[in-house]
Amino acid sequence: MPAFDPASLLLAWYDRDRRVLPWRYAPGEAADPYHVWLSEVMLQQTTVAAVIPYFQAFIRRWPRVGDLAAAATEEVMAAWAGLGYYARARNLHACAKLVAEWRGGRFPEDEAGLRQLPGIGDYTAAAIAAIAFGHRAVVVDGNVERVMARMFAVTDPLPAAKPRLKELAATLTPDDRAGDYAQAVMDLGATICTPRSPACGLCPWRPGCRAQALGLAESLPAKVEKAERPTRRGVVFWLTAPDGSVLLRRRPPKGLLGGMMEFPSTDWRDAAWSLDEAAPSAPLAPKSWRLLPGLVTHTFTHFHLELTVAAGRTPAQPAVRGVWCPLDRLEEQALPTLMRKVARHALAKAY
Repeated sequence: MPAFDPASLLLAWYDRDRRVLPWRYAPGEAADPYHVWLSEVMLQQTTVAAVIPYFQAFIRRWPRVGDLAAAATEEVMAAWAGLGYYARARNLHACAKLVAEWRGGRFPEDEAGLRQLPGIGDYTAAAIAAIAFGHRAVVVDGNVERVMARMFAVTDPLPAAKPRLKELAATLTPDDRAGDYAQAVMDLGATICTPRSPACGLCPWRPGCRAQALGLAESLPAKVEKAERPTRRGVVFWLTAPDGSVLLRRRPPKGLLGGMMEFPSTDWRDAAWSLDEAAPSAPLAPKSWRLLPGLVTHTFTHFHLELTVAAGRTPAQPAVRGVWCPLDRLEEQALPTLMRKVARHALAKAY
């Protein structure tokens, strides 16, 4: 019986069954570092299906890193709106400027150099080094952690098991075709070694998978049970002028949804707000604010949010903090998904 060679088996499977993605190059083709970097930043904590249209739109609008660097911050944030985790967009723009201005449009090729750029951590640096430049790098995302936990039957729970899983991933990472291998093992986790009901019968690594042999595949990786997310609450103000425009303001550059546009609101807290409590946070004091029926709900990484929408009208466009935006141009604004939900709710309930 021939020896079990994980890398060769996986690469043969990848050559045959790899996913076709707009940022991915065929085996043996040189990848564009700009495309690799852009896709990897977008894919952080986001699904492939969600990223594809954003990646394609960015490449059409800014074909090279220098084009992205030259764009206005507001344009980049607006183009990113809806993709979430908005600190990534700020770091993306900062990184593009650094690469364009200080490196002549060339990305560093090694992991250490890549980690010096804004928004690039250990995983992203390894992925770019391997996929864009062919360097041997141990690329470990959530898919790879799951594959390694099953391949080696690691029963220690995540996140404590992460260092061990990376060590095990390093034992399988080949010197040749590093980029193809990195993409192959991520594809394996995304399409075959899935979180639930893994397709073990189709897996090229089945002959060497300890979890499959022990009947543990579906129960791994083990995870520490997460604490229940708390719920926070707030009131958001939908203020319209006679011409139909609505008031927006920009959030502070740091913190949650930093730099994005929003409708003015109270702070978010555990207790529900009465309209009287919320009034000091209103952008103006029109004669009457009215609470619209229903709630706008949204879930962030660490908490759930419930927003009540207060609608009001002003007889003019007074000079207040913020900008007045025509309703038919809201789509052009850098509104995060949460605020797009608010707009849909207000438009459905206020008129």
